Amino acid sequence: MINFSKLQQEIKEYDTERERLILKSREVLKLSKQVIYAVHRDEIKNAAQLVKEIQQKKKELDKIALHSNKMETEGSYKIAVQEYVEALLYFYFVRDGELVSIEASPEHFVLGLADLPGELNRRAVFLAGKGQVAEVSKIRDAVDMIYGELLKFDFRDNDIRRKVDAVKYELRKLEDLVLDLKLKGR
Repeated sequence: MINFSKLQQEIKEYDTERERLILKSREVLKLSKQVIYAVHRDEIKNAAQLVKEIQQKKKELDKIALHSNKMETEGSYKIAVQEYVEALLYFYFVRDGELVSIEASPEHFVLGLADLPGELNRRAVFLAGKGQVAEVSKIRDAVDMIYGELLKFDFRDNDIRRKVDAVKYELRKLEDLVLDLKLKGR
């Protein structure tokens, strides 16, 4: 005999946990944007505090996601984690000058990594305005390396392929920026 009350209870529990996941995802997403914005303003000390906070919120989010395998495929979770990866990659690159590994599933990590060149491009334009050609070149080299490594993958997911294509366009913009700076003698 079908246990309808058990089915009802399981669906209700999933919906409750999904709502918690969505709320926590929003917190991680909001903090990700704050980290990136603080780094853009060269407020590294403030960004470091936000990184500590976001890491704690991400742990809480991951704990909620353990409720069901299906949780990791929820849109809000997926977006929050990729923004988290992007924010931490950006913070550590600007602070330490290198790309570091961030704990996330490979798919979520690659999605966040593929978003990073957009933020790096914004930073390069900012630095170009200050005449810091060597730093702009360093950013271009990092994006070139990211793009080169991503081309080695055989992505079947359309989201990832689109983002990898976007990395190519960010790289072109950076190459144009570096060329323009060199031609102007900066």
